[in-house]
Amino acid sequence: MEIFKIKKDIPFMSYGRLTTAISLITFLLSVFFLAHRGLNLGVDFTGGTMMEVSYPQAADIGKIREAVDSVGLKDATVQNFGTSRDVLIRLPLKPELSISALSEQVLTALQKADPNVKMNRVESVGAQVGQELYENGALALLLVSIGIMAYLALRFEWRFAVAAVVANMHDVVIILGFFAFFQWEFNLTVLAAVLAVLGYSVNESVVVFDRVRENFRKMRKASVPEVINNAITRTMSRTVITHFSTQLMVLSMLFFGGEVLHNFSLALTIGILFGIYSSVLVASPIAMYLGVSRENLMTSAEKKPATADAQP
Repeated sequence: MEIFKIKKDIPFMSYGRLTTAISLITFLLSVFFLAHRGLNLGVDFTGGTMMEVSYPQAADIGKIREAVDSVGLKDATVQNFGTSRDVLIRLPLKPELSISALSEQVLTALQKADPNVKMNRVESVGAQVGQELYENGALALLLVSIGIMAYLALRFEWRFAVAAVVANMHDVVIILGFFAFFQWEFNLTVLAAVLAVLGYSVNESVVVFDRVRENFRKMRKASVPEVINNAITRTMSRTVITHFSTQLMVLSMLFFGGEVLHNFSLALTIGILFGIYSSVLVASPIAMYLGVSRENLMTSAEKKPATADAQP
């Protein structure tokens, strides 16, 4: 399906040096903010206290959040748990207060807002558990990247694999850079969004690379930049449809999903926008600079006739 059809190929590769330079600057800035400011890790990673409370009627999340804020816990997370009457509150660590004293403060504030509130349970999330989650999350990112590179190396060629992984890491680091710069809370939902962006971004790269491989077989007299320009131009309509529909869904979560889904959808929004850019203007130029050519993509069966024709 095509919404529009571009008759003349757009010379994307002529801007390859500029786009890769912009990407490198953005990447280095993200690394700087990550090193200088670091991530604002949530309770999932740093440890803290989880409280489960219930109400006889549907809970007013806004009032509950105001009550929690009133005791100086601005970083607390408030969300529905199970039903609209059950609420899960995640509280950050307070070294000067014990778990019982902290939960008692919060419960008192909640009872002032609504005397019908009932405490169901209080649990502590240790810093050690948070550290394990952090390490496992980093390991998950590493394994996903290795899997993507192995898949692309088998399906295409190692130059495409390297280009796609560099582009994907570019997206991930920029997402983390945004969270470090603005000090948005980084929790397990954001980590899930980062992993989703990895898969989403590589899908776009595979579509473009597949068209590049097809063009090398059809456009035998064309140069490598012309082949890549044609591949990107011919997939533009599909890119617009896919990303626009996905972005609409993510924006609906961002604006109407509440605080629980806010950072998750924010990470996806950044990832989708930079995923389009990296798949077209980062991965493709890198593949070209690495020396991808028609000979790289030819199978051994295709090379034999060419060799035989070359012999006198």
